[in-house]
Amino acid sequence: MSPFQGYRGDGVLAGVRSRKRVFATAAAEPVTAAPKRQKRRDEPSLDALPDECLFEVLRRVQGARARCASACVSRRWLALLAGIRASEAVLAPVAPAVPDLNHEYLSEDDEADLMDLDGDARERTLEGMEATDARLTAAAVAGRLASVSVRGSHPARGVTDAGVSALARGCPELRSLALWDVPQVTDAGLAEIAAECHSLERLDITGCPMITDKGLVAVAQGCPELKSLTIEACSGVANEGLEAIGRCCAKLQAVSIKNCAHVNDQGVSGLVCSATASVAKVRLQGLNITDASLAVIGYYGKAIKDLTLARLPAVGERGFWVMANALGLQKLRCMTVVSCPGLTDLALASVAKFSPSLKLVNLKKCSKISDGCLKEFAESSKVLENLQIEQCSKVTLMGILAFLLNCSPKFKALSLSKCIGIKDICSAPAQLPVCKSLRSLTIKDCPGFTDASLAVVGMICPRLENVNLSGLGAVTDNGFLPLMKSSESGLVNVDLNGCENLTDAAVSALVKAHGASLAHLSLEGCSKVTDASLFAISESCSQLAELDLSNCMVSDYGVAVLAAAKLLKLRILSLSGCMKVTQKSVPFLGSMSSSLEGLNLQFNFIGNHNITSLEKQLWRCDILA
Repeated sequence: MSPFQGYRGDGVLAGVRSRKRVFATAAAEPVTAAPKRQKRRDEPSLDALPDECLFEVLRRVQGARARCASACVSRRWLALLAGIRASEAVLAPVAPAVPDLNHEYLSEDDEADLMDLDGDARERTLEGMEATDARLTAAAVAGRLASVSVRGSHPARGVTDAGVSALARGCPELRSLALWDVPQVTDAGLAEIAAECHSLERLDITGCPMITDKGLVAVAQGCPELKSLTIEACSGVANEGLEAIGRCCAKLQAVSIKNCAHVNDQGVSGLVCSATASVAKVRLQGLNITDASLAVIGYYGKAIKDLTLARLPAVGERGFWVMANALGLQKLRCMTVVSCPGLTDLALASVAKFSPSLKLVNLKKCSKISDGCLKEFAESSKVLENLQIEQCSKVTLMGILAFLLNCSPKFKALSLSKCIGIKDICSAPAQLPVCKSLRSLTIKDCPGFTDASLAVVGMICPRLENVNLSGLGAVTDNGFLPLMKSSESGLVNVDLNGCENLTDAAVSALVKAHGASLAHLSLEGCSKVTDASLFAISESCSQLAELDLSNCMVSDYGVAVLAAAKLLKLRILSLSGCMKVTQKSVPFLGSMSSSLEGLNLQFNFIGNHNITSLEKQLWRCDILA
């Protein structure tokens, strides 16, 4: 129990009777009457104590509940509690052999549960206007925090070194710290974290211009358990801090350095060379590094499994070629390259040839990648499972067909997004590949891709389970029906977002053929889909969990049909932008299955008062209106 249990905040301890002082007087001395007006004696108050004495009192407060209650007394008490390190707190004495049965004891775990009944008491997130020193200090006073995220900062009373220092002193067991867009935190605050939180495993610093190499060096020396480091848009960080992290943090596993203008080859090379045995995930973006850094990664990155290289304009073809031929990336499984002009056909083929464990490749905005390397790339990638290509204008459908003809039998997923070269071909190749291993196909926002190409896809991919054709406005029923009919396996996830020329005939055929396996269906923006499709869905789909009908021409009748379906057990339903859905649908929506978890009713004519009624009926459902 808190020693300040009875403190009322006005300087009086409740329940303590004031005792009058008794002065001894001589027997012979006459007793005189007291004056009419006697000056009132000051009441006792803990606030009269100097800080040193009050500090000694407060450091004996036991339990998170009592510390939080004490911190609420005044800002002075909060500041003093924030200055108490965990090592300076006086532990409670051992309980007596015969406890007081009239006294209620609470364990530390019970107190922590009482302090936070809504969530994990060991995690705190402060965002925007709530991110102040006072709130961070109050969270730190309770102690026991393992993860803290500060996202943004109050414009006038934002988080500073004082709040971070209080966090360090109050939570020495802190394991994860994220500081996003906190411009007033400097090296001093980071040094306090390093001095107190020796168990820190994850550090994320984004948009903190006052943090420099000095703060990172302190973290390197004080946090030997560090496993994950993220530094983004920190203009004060250069090479010395990264080199120190590499030397001192032997357990480092993941590194992400983005948009730091003063980081160059020296810092990246020093980090990778020192942490060669542990670092498994590396992300480098927007840095002034050259071919030298990639050569070091290729030689010393023996433990790297996940590599992301984005917006590296100074890295050329030679850098990628040397990285591959250094033979150090034997464990590389996932590689993502974004906006790197140095990645050419030769470089990509080399990476595939000398990275035997490569399973996923993601290429985005790589303008020099063309059809020329896809065949060799497919032949060299013996265990490749997933290929994602986005905004690579030189890649065409002929190159993709050549890739599928020579790909690994383990290849499962292909994604083509915003590739203007993916369009109908004048004549089909003499030999069409048959890729029976492919399970997932995404062809998204490729304006030249029409019915003719889609029919070819159906012939070469007979065992698709997941199909995403978002943004293919030129595709009609004539192209989609052959793809759907050629699927030997049951389709599970189908996304037809923006396929505005598809009609009820295509949807009805889809659900009749694959209703037993279909779990997710998106028809957003399919303006020719009407209530007829909902009637087919209600009769044929027994496993459908998510249905998106946004901006379709469905009406109240279609909603009534869905509500009456006995087979359907929808978890998520979207009717956003369905202008024919009105308040007449409210009774039907209210009677839908108790399995409904999410309902989107934005931009229609149901009305706010009807939404309130629905919220009472579907109290388990999250309604967006």
